[in-house]
Amino acid sequence: MSITIPDLVTVRARHPEAIAEAAARRTRRPLVGSTGRLMIVAADHPARGALGVGDRRFAMANRADLLERLCVALSRPGVDGVLATADILEDLLLLGVLEDRVVMGSLNRGGLAGASFEMDDRFTGHRPEDVQRLRFDAGKLLLRIDYDDPGSLETLAGAAGAVDAMAARRLPLFVEPFISRREAGEVRNDLSAGAVTRSIAIASGLGGTSAYTWLKLPVTRDPDDMAQVLETSTLPAVLLGGEVGSDQEAAYERWRKALRLPTVQGMVVGRSLLYPAEGDVETAVDTAVGLL
Repeated sequence: MSITIPDLVTVRARHPEAIAEAAARRTRRPLVGSTGRLMIVAADHPARGALGVGDRRFAMANRADLLERLCVALSRPGVDGVLATADILEDLLLLGVLEDRVVMGSLNRGGLAGASFEMDDRFTGHRPEDVQRLRFDAGKLLLRIDYDDPGSLETLAGAAGAVDAMAARRLPLFVEPFISRREAGEVRNDLSAGAVTRSIAIASGLGGTSAYTWLKLPVTRDPDDMAQVLETSTLPAVLLGGEVGSDQEAAYERWRKALRLPTVQGMVVGRSLLYPAEGDVETAVDTAVGLL
């Protein structure tokens, strides 16, 4: 990075208007480029208090290290852009690494990891008007639905409102749906074929139009189920990376199979590329790009 952390702090303290100025002059590009595929690096986890990677509880807490990893990932051929919250995207704007890149704002981070209110995924991040004002290219929302939690209805209503607000601005919105439940006090996402199928059907029907809605989906527990699961909707979809596992080769193989399916347009992957279990960021990112 040509700008150091002290430089970023100085700019933020003395010239906060530099962020809006950098956003205004940023060179934009189409959401889907000439390859017809989309490769996005995700880094919106910290704002939900999810700082751990594998057995490293605070791996993502070091902002200088995270920014360096993001800069490396964004410099690799085939990487289209980044998904993050305002603080991280603004750091990257000031660092000048978002030129000709897809920039996606994260809309809801209110369901803090491990909190008693974790399932309350309120919209505490970018608003649709922020995405438009900053000339970003898309937004993303998390939609976790617990059939035993009446509060999930409010989450659904908030998500539908976000779909409508983004569509009114002709901005794509990536919806990441899960059927979730609490087990021993922890929120677990159900990755069975039936649960993912239901989540796709629910997410696809949100709002007054689905014209600008994309789906951000996990690979099912049994990857062989993905073909049938994805028959649930005609909306374009990207695969999410999920937790960092010890067997990264198995994860690559699951992605490789799912990427062959007609509605899958690419990937949005975070910790497994930025903090790979084995090797460095360059190798992990290049391997994932190769799957496309």
